[in-house]
Amino acid sequence: MRIITSSVIFCVLLPLSAAAQTIERGTFKWVDDEGVIHYGDHIPPEYADKPKQRLNDQGVAVEQLEGKKTEEQLAAEERARELELQNELQRRADQALMNTYISVEEIVMHRDRRVELFRAQARVTELYLRNLARRLDQLKREAGRYKPYNSDPNAATIDPSLVAEIKETELAITRHEDNLKQFRNEESRIRERFEGDIERFRKIKGIDDNSDDNSNDTGFAEQPESSSTSLAQIVPE
Repeated sequence: MRIITSSVIFCVLLPLSAAAQTIERGTFKWVDDEGVIHYGDHIPPEYADKPKQRLNDQGVAVEQLEGKKTEEQLAAEERARELELQNELQRRADQALMNTYISVEEIVMHRDRRVELFRAQARVTELYLRNLARRLDQLKREAGRYKPYNSDPNAATIDPSLVAEIKETELAITRHEDNLKQFRNEESRIRERFEGDIERFRKIKGIDDNSDDNSNDTGFAEQPESSSTSLAQIVPE
C-alpha cells in the first residue's frame, strides 16, 4: 500500500483552494524509496537521480523528468542516435547523387574518366621503371669490373660514386614501384566507389539491375601487368 506524507494528508483535509496553494509552493513531486510521495521546490540530493514531475501552479504535472538511466537504456539511446545519424548521412548522400547525375550512363562516363587518369599515370611510371631498370643493368655490369664484384685479384676497387649511383637508382626503382602500386590501388578504389554509386542510383530510381547500361564496361581494354623487370631479374646477388 502506498504511504503518503503528512503534507498530502493536510492537502486532503484543506479546502480545494488551500490544497492548490500548498502544492503551488512545491514545484516538484517525487517518490522516495519507501514509496512516500513528496512535494518541494527543490529535489534533495539523494533523490536527484530518481524520476520526478514538475508541477504547475494548479498542482498539475506539466513535465516528467526522467531519473538516472540504466546501462541498457543508455546503450539503446546511443544505438538510436547512431542509426539516426546514419540515416541522415545516407539521405544527404542520396540527394547529392541525384543532384550530380541524371543517368547510370553519366556515372559510368565519369568513372571511366577518373580511371583513365590513374591508368595514364601508371603508364608513365612503367616507362620510368623500364628506363631505370636498363640503367641499373648498365651500372651493375660496369660494377662487375671492379672489386668487390670482380674476383680478379688485380681488379681495381670500385669508385664510390658508382656505388652511390647504383644505390640511388635502386631507391628510385623502389619509389616508382610504390607509386605504381598506389595508382593501381586508387583505380580499384575508384571502381568500387562508382560501383556503389551506380547500385544506389539504380535502387533510388527503381532501375532493373539487368538493364543494358554498360555499367560494367570501362570503355578501355584491360591493361597488362607492368612490363618492368624486377630487380631480382636484373641484378645478380
